[in-house]
Amino acid sequence: MVAGLDPALILELLSLGVVAGFLAGLLGIGGGLVLVPCLTLLLAGMHIGVDVAVKVAIATSMAVVLFTSASSALAHHRRGSVRWTTVARLAPGIVIGSIASSLGAFTYARGAVLALLFAALVLVSSVHMVVERPAAAQRQLPGAAGQAGAGAAIGFVSGLAGAGGGFVSVPWMTWYGVPMRNAVATSAALGVPIAAVNVVGYVASGAHAAGLPPGSAGYVWVPAWLAVAAASIAMAPLGARAAHAVPAPGLRKLFSALLMVLSVSMAYKALAD
Repeated sequence: MVAGLDPALILELLSLGVVAGFLAGLLGIGGGLVLVPCLTLLLAGMHIGVDVAVKVAIATSMAVVLFTSASSALAHHRRGSVRWTTVARLAPGIVIGSIASSLGAFTYARGAVLALLFAALVLVSSVHMVVERPAAAQRQLPGAAGQAGAGAAIGFVSGLAGAGGGFVSVPWMTWYGVPMRNAVATSAALGVPIAAVNVVGYVASGAHAAGLPPGSAGYVWVPAWLAVAAASIAMAPLGARAAHAVPAPGLRKLFSALLMVLSVSMAYKALAD
């Protein structure tokens, strides 16, 4: 049993981890876009204030993303789908953007504002996946400096949303003509540095926060993190395998539909607060 959690809650978190891990491998989203709204609802049901609940959900989600992204990226790497050159060029900016997010903006923003930002960013990404036509053959990724700048934006936005960055990086890469499967695989690899840097920032920025659930390290709810991560790590490779079996147009539509549903759920929660 995970310390601090009753058996029913552990079962809920394990189930959530199964879904998040599978989607991490399938869509390259690190599972965070599913975990944040679900963890927010769970924490609110435990009478944790919404402002704190959203921040804890974001931080705990990102801690899980660290493991699901690593598991998913390894599975995609074995299939030769990860574009490691792109990962290397985006990574420096990702580190800078993640530090600015988790130690700066995240600390001072209200939970409801973060929830609305999460909803808006996810909605934009979902619409993009539907209406954006395939990139022209001559469209190329920007150079090293341009990719570092894009990485900073991805790291910053991901830190505020508690996701591995796939909801930004996948549409961004496909717009430049990167095939969907390669974009998903590369996004999974990018989730590792995004999560690692942001988690350190969440622990530091929440060190003296009040109203946290029992067993928290800063804003990271450790017992829930362990329960969700245990299930999600096992499922990420299965999702990656499914990503290579699902036709690319279907994968694109699935990605878009999931983002729309999650966007609406988080907006509702923020406005109801």
